[in-house]
Amino acid sequence: MREKKRLEGMLSTEADLLRRTEDIAAYFDLAREGENVEADLRREIDSLRAQVERLETETMLSGENDARNAIVTIHPGAGGTESQDWAEMLMRMYLRWAERQGFQTVLYDYQPGEEAGIKSTTFGVNGEYAFGLLTSEIGVHRLVRISPFDQAKRRHTSFASVFVSPEIDDSIEVNIKPDDIRIDTYRSSGKGGQHVNTTDSAVRITHIPTGLVAACQNERSQHKNKDRAMSMLRSKLYEFEMEKKREATRKIEDSKLDIDFGSQIRSYVLQPYRMIKDHRTKTEVGDVDRVIDGDLQPFIHAYLRMRRDGTSSADSSS
Repeated sequence: MREKKRLEGMLSTEADLLRRTEDIAAYFDLAREGENVEADLRREIDSLRAQVERLETETMLSGENDARNAIVTIHPGAGGTESQDWAEMLMRMYLRWAERQGFQTVLYDYQPGEEAGIKSTTFGVNGEYAFGLLTSEIGVHRLVRISPFDQAKRRHTSFASVFVSPEIDDSIEVNIKPDDIRIDTYRSSGKGGQHVNTTDSAVRITHIPTGLVAACQNERSQHKNKDRAMSMLRSKLYEFEMEKKREATRKIEDSKLDIDFGSQIRSYVLQPYRMIKDHRTKTEVGDVDRVIDGDLQPFIHAYLRMRRDGTSSADSSS
């Protein structure tokens, strides 16, 4: 049924594109006859261009799990409060991006920092192609700014890591041995008293062989939190194994596409100048505030084109 729906959508889109191009051709005929249709023609062309850009993105999202929901985990790097604050800024950026895309988000785990920011967070992004779009964000994100926590107003460099896995369903089998996991319970925590319980209802599951961790605290029931954490762990283990397979088959000349969890993929510079640069695609955006407020499309599209073509923007321009 899912495949039937996808094919029906493709046929509908093809018919719509044909209709739009015929309408534009008709406007050109009217213009040649002296009719004033410039405003209508511009509107149709702009609408068609936006549709083609969306379709281009979809054609680049052909991976096995690209169409699935995403599970996003963010951890601050070394640097204490400064890095924890940066991790929370990234969390807000992705939540704003999801809102712009019309996606739904669900907060599964939130560990606040001692002074500011977060120690870790995990949230779901639910929507068509959420995982495929967010694969561009896997890696380490670097921030350079004048620290608001430094009385001397010195410039600080902070790091935070982002990991994204596809939300898998029961159709994909992932075997987890009971002896390979450790289950811990703890008291929920969150901003403004939200998600806070008087009992140890939050659950953290650690997969001992890989060190992968999944935690959930958004349900009041410990049983429900455990089920959700186990589901997230299955998703993380699946992506972990898939990444190992991709690494084993990746060719040397494709090393520029490497998106290992420990790699620095993007720098956000607020001082001494304002610029965000993706180190893989060489994409640069000067409107820092717009990006941090969730406009990630230039980086996502550039990454998907690079992944499809096997070239960076620097290669294309040379």
